[in-house]
Amino acid sequence: MNFNCEIMSKIIHFEIYADDPARASGFYESVFDWRVDKWEGPVEYWLISTDDRDETSINGAIRKRMSHETTVNTIDVPSIDESTQKVAGAGGRVIVPKSVIPGIGYHAYCTDTEGNLFGIMQQDFSAR
Repeated sequence: MNFNCEIMSKIIHFEIYADDPARASGFYESVFDWRVDKWEGPVEYWLISTDDRDETSINGAIRKRMSHETTVNTIDVPSIDESTQKVAGAGGRVIVPKSVIPGIGYHAYCTDTEGNLFGIMQQDFSAR
């Protein structure tokens, strides 16, 4: 791959769709220590702050599911083992258990309390 370009687009926001946004908010607060605040606007929208200390972090929202909307995002975690335990303890499910991506780290696929699929990854460049 050649990335010789002056400006690259990057993800700046994500939305997670949920049947029960309050329940999903509790899940993400519990598992990843994100701050989730209900927006006081005209639609049911819950703002997610992933890291108030880092202005380059990607923030997002949880919104009421209208149909079959879905997205898959991969979330960086310090420990894949601890995070999969937290997912299960908070009412989510580990769909694809921990696997090794050689030279990159460890990855797993999970679902939240709303059935949304997401990935978690622990970076470890020595992983084999």
